[in-house]
Amino acid sequence: MTGAPRRWEDVDGATRRRLDHYAALLLTRNAAFNLTAARSPAAVEEHVRDSLTLLPYVRDPLIDVGSGGGFPAIPLAIATGYAVTAVEAVAKKVRFLRATAAELGLNLSVVAGRAEEAARRPDLRARFGSVTARGVGGFATVLELTVPFLAIDGLAVLQRGRLADAERTAGADAALMLGAALVGEYRAIPESDQRRIVLVRKVSPTAPRFPRRSGVPAKRPLGGARHG
Repeated sequence: MTGAPRRWEDVDGATRRRLDHYAALLLTRNAAFNLTAARSPAAVEEHVRDSLTLLPYVRDPLIDVGSGGGFPAIPLAIATGYAVTAVEAVAKKVRFLRATAAELGLNLSVVAGRAEEAARRPDLRARFGSVTARGVGGFATVLELTVPFLAIDGLAVLQRGRLADAERTAGADAALMLGAALVGEYRAIPESDQRRIVLVRKVSPTAPRFPRRSGVPAKRPLGGARHG
């Protein structure tokens, strides 16, 4: 889709109504199934707006790792019209994502399972223009779970807190091992120095041994603890 909005202020009325529809679905289902910690309309709206801070950076096609209740995958799918793939391991969240995509008519598919396994599928590995993730682990761990999905020149668009120097250094080392390079770290919103968007570019193919088997990227992050 061309002409996708680049910020919240650019989102048109029809798109905002679809975002409101998603928010209503999430609040209703969350009361029964505990899909997210966001339990009020204001909290859900904050997560939606936070998701849309990624608009200037995401590319088509997009994959989101650890989608949970749909942030940022569903707001980005609504706002851009891109082909979006959501990777989620928790069954009740997978059901919610699939039902919501169908109800809203989104170009969004859901992969049930862990990122370590999904990234080894030939139809998913090295196929995407961008990958997003939030709340799925330390910086180096997230890189191992996301970079293998990217095509060459694709971008990992990661929502983080402000990186400590040691975390940034370990992440840069991990990126190098994965065939990627740290591009930069940007404020998600101008008035906050704590919420950041970190961009990492895929520059060469990821070695076949990455990602390592399920659970290892979190237990033994690249760029720091030993790995294998």
